[in-house]
Amino acid sequence: MKQLLAITRPDLFSGEASLLTRLFEQGLARLHLRKPGAGRAALESLLRAIPPEFYPRIALHDHFGLAETYALGGVHLNSRNPAPPPGWGGRVSRSCHSLEELTRYASLDYLFLSPLFPSISKEGYGPALSEKQLKTATELGIITEKVVALGGISADTLPRLRGLGFGGVAVLGALWGTAQVPDGDQVVKNFYTLYNIVNDIA
Repeated sequence: MKQLLAITRPDLFSGEASLLTRLFEQGLARLHLRKPGAGRAALESLLRAIPPEFYPRIALHDHFGLAETYALGGVHLNSRNPAPPPGWGGRVSRSCHSLEELTRYASLDYLFLSPLFPSISKEGYGPALSEKQLKTATELGIITEKVVALGGISADTLPRLRGLGFGGVAVLGALWGTAQVPDGDQVVKNFYTLYNIVNDIA
């Protein structure tokens, strides 16, 4: 385990840009900006409120034109946006939900595999694979440093990934919590807790 990635909440909330900036300042290496219901203007407004020095750490899930305009650090492919914009030369990642998909998209820069555990943010979602299947996939070289574990990742489940070949983990619910407007200090505390566990099992 080498890297902790964060995924934004799907909704926009007051003070989000300043909180994201705090996380970057505290050492967040990579943020996936995922707002499936947000229009381009709202997403651009959020980006413009974040210091440009952090743009290379941001991967965008929608409105890929903004990734080029703001020189962001990547685009993330999914069912809504299955291909990068024409001429895109930056990093490309993708969501996968099976070992077959990991093999099919192995040429991309990195891949999310989900759900690993019962999801915190999506009730009734996961897991897709047993721990035995994950171990076998690691032994076969299907799960590699390019694969990021997602889904139900928390302080309790992280240690169960020890010995598997994942290059990182992505968190959502365990970072942001369930409050309508997240408490910034608590989110930063959650980040440190998760970050330290990831480093401990690296």
